[in-house]
Amino acid sequence: MEIQEIRKKLKKELDKERYEHTKGVMYTAGCLAMANEYNIEKAMLAGLLHDCAKCVPNNEKIDLCEEHHILISKVEYENPTLLHAKLGALFAEKKYEISDPEILHAIKVHTTGEPNMSLLDKIVFVADYIEPKRDKAPNLEEIRRLAFSDINQCVAKILHDTLFYLDGRKGSIDPATQLTYECYKPYEKE
Repeated sequence: MEIQEIRKKLKKELDKERYEHTKGVMYTAGCLAMANEYNIEKAMLAGLLHDCAKCVPNNEKIDLCEEHHILISKVEYENPTLLHAKLGALFAEKKYEISDPEILHAIKVHTTGEPNMSLLDKIVFVADYIEPKRDKAPNLEEIRRLAFSDINQCVAKILHDTLFYLDGRKGSIDPATQLTYECYKPYEKE
């Protein structure tokens, strides 16, 4: 399926705000791909599809993951919105005919990250955080600058700020986010 065809299909399936975010992530991923000498089309495709399961109701997310034997952690049962990443990888493959394992993996880990991410994983993870319509995160200006100068340092900063935010909310923290932070922590600026 071509990018334009996928965009038309997604526009019908996502709410207006999510679709606008998705376009922002797609273009930001393309820019980050250029800055990091990565395949622009693959990055844009992964960015376009990263939230393709986001608008599925939470109870349906759980049902679909169980039906397709996608492992669900305790934290994901408590916060099923996290499942949109794993479910999105499945949708990308089944509904949007994506067979590239790199793209599918980047979609799968774009929310929590994972240790030793591929360049495409990092591009989508960062693009989701910094796309132009995002304006609530602390240190966003610094993070956007880092995204184009040192993507590993940028990932570390995003994870640090995310964990600080989640810790302040006193909610559950997905262990994958903590593990990912431990992996990227050495890249943090002192």
